Amino acid sequence: MAASCYGMAAISCGSSVTVRGFGVGNQFFVPSSLKRNVNFRGDEQEQAPASSAVPPPPKPTPPPKPKVKTGFSDVLAFSGPGPERINGRLAMIGFVTAMGVELANGQDIFSQVQNGGIPWFLGTTVLLSLASLIPMFKGVTVESKSGDLMTSDAELWNGRFAMLGLVALAFTEYVKGSALV
Repeated sequence: MAASCYGMAAISCGSSVTVRGFGVGNQFFVPSSLKRNVNFRGDEQEQAPASSAVPPPPKPTPPPKPKVKTGFSDVLAFSGPGPERINGRLAMIGFVTAMGVELANGQDIFSQVQNGGIPWFLGTTVLLSLASLIPMFKGVTVESKSGDLMTSDAELWNGRFAMLGLVALAFTEYVKGSALV
């Protein structure tokens, strides 16, 4: 008798009620026209009526990318994109060239500069500086050109290590008084 009264309460209140031992799957079926969103068990969340379903909020649009400043003083500012990139690229070329000439001829870095290295240094500096600055003045960032293997962060770190390597090479050869190799 208690089970049938409990079942009647479910129909009159309009909710699906679990009654142990009765019905298929231990649940009474209540038509949706009779449901009033009453929760008898307490562990189920109330369901909103189908007619008042609220659509999900629209996805927010991503913020626009900040405009890249392309002025001369912006690109070559102390914290700008130009100085460290250019110095790092020049250091990478300089370190590899200095080591290559040292292995080929046995000259230390100071002998290389004294024996005609200044025009090569100036030419390389101008060429790499222009090749680095022209895209920066057009608003192209190195991050936009990064790939999976060749990333902008890897270039920065390689340039930093090359700068340290070039200074360490010059210092070591100065202290030693001859070529490193």
